[in-house]
Amino acid sequence: MGLLGGCEPLDDGGGGGGGTVAFTRGFAFVRESDRNVYVVDDAGDPNSPQRLTSVGGVYTPAVSRDGRSIVFVQRAGASTALRTVPSTGGAVATLLSANDPVCIQGCFDFRSPTFSPDGRSVVFSFSKNGSSLSTLGRVNTDGSGFQELTPNGGYAYSAPSALPDGGAVVALANNGLGSSQVAYVPLNGGAIIYSLLGNEVLAVVNRVVASPSGAQVAFDGRGASGNTRVYVAELTAGRMGNPRRVTNFGSANAQETWPTWTRSDQVGFLFVDTSGGDPGIYRSTVALQPSNSVTLAVPSALEPSYGPL
Repeated sequence: MGLLGGCEPLDDGGGGGGGTVAFTRGFAFVRESDRNVYVVDDAGDPNSPQRLTSVGGVYTPAVSRDGRSIVFVQRAGASTALRTVPSTGGAVATLLSANDPVCIQGCFDFRSPTFSPDGRSVVFSFSKNGSSLSTLGRVNTDGSGFQELTPNGGYAYSAPSALPDGGAVVALANNGLGSSQVAYVPLNGGAIIYSLLGNEVLAVVNRVVASPSGAQVAFDGRGASGNTRVYVAELTAGRMGNPRRVTNFGSANAQETWPTWTRSDQVGFLFVDTSGGDPGIYRSTVALQPSNSVTLAVPSALEPSYGPL
């Protein structure tokens, strides 16, 4: 298994660039056309993103809190692996592969990895043999210390996001009947706290993400009319308050998804209009009332993550 910082290139030749990428702070994302990891620095040209991987199959990249590394899922046929790449380019490392011996239950279908605040471990969603419900796992960035975080079943967990103190993650929890909740999952084995979404939101579409301070969460909620908007809620002692909608851009059928915090009072998100064009990353200020004033940050992008925070 490769280490996060100094590791061997992949056997499949899927390494990234040669360390010449200019990235200090900005977005990491994938493009639908080739499913590789791209980055755009805030000071760079959003129309000319820089590519970090070359063989495709990439999903849900996430930038580390210090901005130096990106973790992602790579799919090849029915197989998945957790991999990392330096945000300034370089060799791709394999952190955990499907059915790796460190996962004695048999791990597969990795999804939505996120770094711990100190960058020493990664939390992710996965499936295991003998269970129909996805669960959360954690592994150190040197490939050691694998641990299942939600072993008791009853819920399908996905899309974890680390709290800045490193003591817990927030994640989606689905009871199998289509009812989404936000789960606060302590990493020391403490009791999981579940919060309902409120009357306006029927389900979370993709993910929930903790704010830089950990005092709020943002998620993309689907309403009764079928549209998707970004919501923000206070997080106090692990329990989520009543969500409020913070985006309202475009027509009623437009979709605003995949939130990522870009600062304490601003979120980035994907906007997809009704014309069927490529989605782009937009920024919107988090205010008390929904905002229809947004700024295009990166065109033609999917599954954005922003860092460092």
